[in-house]
Amino acid sequence: MGDQIQFIVEKLNQEPFRKNYNLISFDSLESLQLLQLLSDVLGEIDPKHAVDIREELPEQTAKRMLNLLGILKYKPPGTVSDQSAFRQGLVTGSKPVIHPVLHWLLQRTNELKKRAYLARFLVKLEVPAEFLQDDTVADFNKQYEELMEAFKNLHKEHEQLKISGLSTAEIRRDISAMEEEKDQLAKRVERLKKRVETVQNHQRMLEIARQLRLEKEREESLAQQKQEQKSQLFHAEQRLQRAQVQLKEMQHVVADSKPESLMKKLEEEINFNSYLVTEKIPREMESKKTSVYFLQKVVTEPAMTQADLTALESEINEVNAQMNQLIEKRMMKYEPTDSKFSMYRQQASIISRKKEAKAEELQAAKEEMSSLERQMEQKSSQAHELEGSEVLTEEEFKQYVSKLRSKNTFYKKKRLEIAEITAEYGILQRTEELLRQRHEAIQQQLQAIEEKKGISGYSYTQEELERVSAVKSEMDEVKGQTLDNMSEMVKKLNAMVAEKKASLAPVIKELRQLRQNCQELTQECDEKKIHYDSCAAGLETNRSALEQEVKGLLEECAQEESNYHYINCMKRTLEIQLQRAKEEMKTYVSPDPQERRKAVREQYTRIILEQENLGKKLREKQKVVRESHGPNMKQMKMWQDFEQLMECKRECFLKQQNQAAIGQVIQEGGKDRLVL
Repeated sequence: MGDQIQFIVEKLNQEPFRKNYNLISFDSLESLQLLQLLSDVLGEIDPKHAVDIREELPEQTAKRMLNLLGILKYKPPGTVSDQSAFRQGLVTGSKPVIHPVLHWLLQRTNELKKRAYLARFLVKLEVPAEFLQDDTVADFNKQYEELMEAFKNLHKEHEQLKISGLSTAEIRRDISAMEEEKDQLAKRVERLKKRVETVQNHQRMLEIARQLRLEKEREESLAQQKQEQKSQLFHAEQRLQRAQVQLKEMQHVVADSKPESLMKKLEEEINFNSYLVTEKIPREMESKKTSVYFLQKVVTEPAMTQADLTALESEINEVNAQMNQLIEKRMMKYEPTDSKFSMYRQQASIISRKKEAKAEELQAAKEEMSSLERQMEQKSSQAHELEGSEVLTEEEFKQYVSKLRSKNTFYKKKRLEIAEITAEYGILQRTEELLRQRHEAIQQQLQAIEEKKGISGYSYTQEELERVSAVKSEMDEVKGQTLDNMSEMVKKLNAMVAEKKASLAPVIKELRQLRQNCQELTQECDEKKIHYDSCAAGLETNRSALEQEVKGLLEECAQEESNYHYINCMKRTLEIQLQRAKEEMKTYVSPDPQERRKAVREQYTRIILEQENLGKKLREKQKVVRESHGPNMKQMKMWQDFEQLMECKRECFLKQQNQAAIGQVIQEGGKDRLVL
């Protein structure tokens, strides 16, 4: 206890509390002061709890603190295990209750801060089941759960990034490198502009180049739109054909339906629904209620430590060992009759499990069939609105389904990639915001230090001076280089102009004739290009049609090949079955009695006789069980009453032990105070 109080006083005297306590002053604190101190510590962990307890009722203070301690997963120590006593001590500000809480909180402040921050977003808001019946509320609840899962993933990624040690110096270097590249690009653009300005009619040429670029982009967009419209037309034709096929199938089904088949179907549905209502659904409801009860019980209990878990595991192992011993004794006592009953019980349980599994499969199949029927109705209604005579064959429909599945897989893959990119974008935004906040905090700290030293604005002035001096030196170097380059360039240009004038005089005369020829050839080239484009478009259309036809033929060939292999397998299966039937017939008509016994019919006849004899024995045993049922039930009731009586005695014994332990702790606390 003394070490605990000393640790609390040391932590409270440090940042951010700075209480300046010693052991005597801390021990002399009243209950209200202790509660305020606990509230201050909780407020440091969660800022929402930084309140003055004099402004709220004691019940509200205790409720607020208990809620936060439950979120932080605090478990009272063994001396205050009684929950009612712990709550009462928290309301009254009892030292044996407050001191362990303060010691536990101050030991792990940083961890608890993180847990309190996460609790603001991860403590799930429980919505009553009757409100979830509303579709709007259910959608909002689903969206709320999805956002909670997204927050979990983002927080994990954030923690991983923190652990990976993302350096701000690297980010600053990248930013400075990108700024340098930006400046270089701006300079290159300026140089290119100056070069272009020396050319005659440069504005007109730039405008023509811009129009050419726009027209090329427009041509690409029109080609893309044309391709999309072709694909949409193809898909629309396929949908029309599928709808027509489904319409014909529905008409065929309606024409072939009979009252007997409908009645049989209704009887099967009634039997299935009665099984669900009387057996399956009540059993599932009971299991759900049991699981909810246990979950609520687990939620109301405080958090368990590893020692509690090991104690429970040892207790479970002991109970299992006792159960195994009792089962062995019971088997030794009732071995001859109970072994047969166990065999029948196992058979009955296996049959019931199979029945439940088949019922679940049937229910899933019915749900799937109902959804397919709804889709079929929608398609049939669409088919009535559309026109056309071409319909899809079964092979074409299977091909379309396989294509649709591949597209769906590709869509899901791209959707996952988009989600990953979005998550990464959010992480980068958050990282940028954190870095900006850190930079601002460092700047504020630097300004505060400068104001404290009496040199406010020194760092900003120094940075500006360094930046201006660097820019000035750079500009001076650039100016010197530019002047030297310009002087050399002027000399070279004058020499080149003189040479070119002398050499180009005879060439200019020939150039005029060549320009006229160039105009004629350009006009002819444009005409030939238009003709080429029209021919290329026609050939491209024919090529795409042929590719579609070849693709369809290849898929049809693959389908026919699979049908061929399937028919061969069926043929082999039928031949094997025919061979088995011939052997069975040969064995059955054989004059040898040993051979006849090997026949399947003889074997099943013997099995039927054995089962009939077994049924007679079971009916006799059932009669014996019914006669002894009443006395056995009375004996079981007596054992249950005896078990309740022993449980009551155990609880009374545990309460007496707890009261004795509490009295001993109070006496020890009084002795410690006297020693202090």
